[in-house]
Amino acid sequence: MQLQVKNSPFDEKQAELLNQLLPMLTETQQIWLGGYLSAIPTGSKPQISGSTAVQEVPASVTEVTILYGSQTGNGQALAEDFSKKLKAQNFQVTLASMSDFKPKTLKKLENLLLIVSTQGEGDPPDNALPFYEFVFSKRAPKLDQLSYSVLSLGDSSYDSFCETGKQFDARLLELGAKQMSPRIDCDLDYDDPAAEWFASVTSKLTELQEKTGGISNKQAAATLEVVEKSTYSRTNPFQAEVLENINLNGRGSNKETRHLELSLEGSHLEFEPGDSLAIYPENDSVLVDSLIAEMGWDAATPIQLKNDEIIPLEEALRKHYEITVLTKPLLQKLALLSSNNNLKELLHSEQTEAWKEYSYGRDLLDVVRDFGPWDIPAVEFVSILRKIPARQYSIASSFKANPDEVHLTIGTVRYEAHGRIREGVCSGQCAIRTEPGDTLPVYVQRNDNFRLPDDPDTPLIMVGPGTGVAPFRAFLEEWEEIDASGKTWLFFGNQHFVTDFLYQVEWQRWLKEGVLTRMDVAFSRDTDEKVYVQHRMLERSQELFQWLEEGAVIYVCGDEKHMATDVHATLLKIIEKESGMSAEEAADYLAKLQQQKRYQRDVY
Repeated sequence: MQLQVKNSPFDEKQAELLNQLLPMLTETQQIWLGGYLSAIPTGSKPQISGSTAVQEVPASVTEVTILYGSQTGNGQALAEDFSKKLKAQNFQVTLASMSDFKPKTLKKLENLLLIVSTQGEGDPPDNALPFYEFVFSKRAPKLDQLSYSVLSLGDSSYDSFCETGKQFDARLLELGAKQMSPRIDCDLDYDDPAAEWFASVTSKLTELQEKTGGISNKQAAATLEVVEKSTYSRTNPFQAEVLENINLNGRGSNKETRHLELSLEGSHLEFEPGDSLAIYPENDSVLVDSLIAEMGWDAATPIQLKNDEIIPLEEALRKHYEITVLTKPLLQKLALLSSNNNLKELLHSEQTEAWKEYSYGRDLLDVVRDFGPWDIPAVEFVSILRKIPARQYSIASSFKANPDEVHLTIGTVRYEAHGRIREGVCSGQCAIRTEPGDTLPVYVQRNDNFRLPDDPDTPLIMVGPGTGVAPFRAFLEEWEEIDASGKTWLFFGNQHFVTDFLYQVEWQRWLKEGVLTRMDVAFSRDTDEKVYVQHRMLERSQELFQWLEEGAVIYVCGDEKHMATDVHATLLKIIEKESGMSAEEAADYLAKLQQQKRYQRDVY
């Protein structure tokens, strides 16, 4: 693309500069620039930085602060998307993680949007902790000037569904703030309710902007169109071809861990070490057929999806609806459809945990068998089911080292319960029903809470037993690729050395070449007394604390309920022992590491 001086309003120098720039622009950048220039007020002097268009903000522009607390990245992705859309509608937006926001400035805000997830049994995500503790402390100020709204993300299979969002909502009201729009609680399939929440708050903010004489949102149309254009994402997954599918465990192991290599060629998807890849799985066709037969339905019955697509019942249950996880909301809806009072009695039992005990190890097929007879059309039954959610796995490879591929480490879930063999929906599919040449629908899930340091001289301590070691394979591939000089230390654990030493050859090569400085392993079933990674950490207590004092970043990946809790307690013990600090001082030390992003966890 060349600009001819004689056919344009530009002088020769301006044309020369434009001719240098235009060939460097992608199609998307050209569209964005056109939209940006058409949207700015006449007479203003636009400026463009390397990441964001900057223009003088009129005094009447409404200011909005968006804070997110996100463990796996869903909340952050929503916050970033909403931020772009509000900016395109000429709101002045401040976007920040709760861990990066200075809580004392809360009393200066007028419009606040909180997007927060809930971890496990009602806990805030790691990057929300400092803000959460401040808001619920005696230091929290009165917020009579604040208008806010909360978008809460959670999983209805947990009793404490969206608990963190509910707590923030109640606390802000208690502090005198006013709801600009009611809180919305989102389950795993959060796209529609999140869009509803955003539309509601945008409407309220637009009313406020118009009252204060703000610039018209019509000027943003061109830019908004660019913002909403997407490549492959959670709503538009890429069909990735399976290149390799290997069992990493040796013969005789109690475990089956699959190493998958997927092709990303042509997707333009990129990722960083610490990110996850999400897979939309399919339910086992045997389970689907059994459910249809039990209910006496016709597998060809037409089912209309939310996008108005009409597909056969069998395909809908296999590809679109969750049938393996029992949640309390689902059981309550089923109880209303059933003439069998036993299900109602289970839900209203004096034993509050009765429904949980029943649900453990069971699926929808068990429910329809246990609480029949049923006389419900398939269309009505399917309407109460939630969309099958994607399963996220820590990426086990570096994009720099493998630009057209992504590698995963997936532990197969398989067990017997209530007279049937059960399998994880996605892990079972990958282990049994996925061959090289097949495709899987995937998207990249960013996780900015689990990142390598910017300084390649920084020491790394990585704790990853079992499949929790996956991101550290990506870390070391990246460290090798960029020729980083920071020393590295890996703690790995599993059941048996002979059958369960995942990626053993690669660790040994990296140790030999110096990419991995040291490695400590714990194989819990090879000794009379079970030894885990936290025991190895205690044995190396002095050296580990010395690394921390030298500026090391410590990473923990894997099981949240047991391993991550035990490792956290072990770190506190090590800090107390080696520094002479009190328990309270050690907790403060570790909290500061977390705030400085020197203690990062990817736990599930």
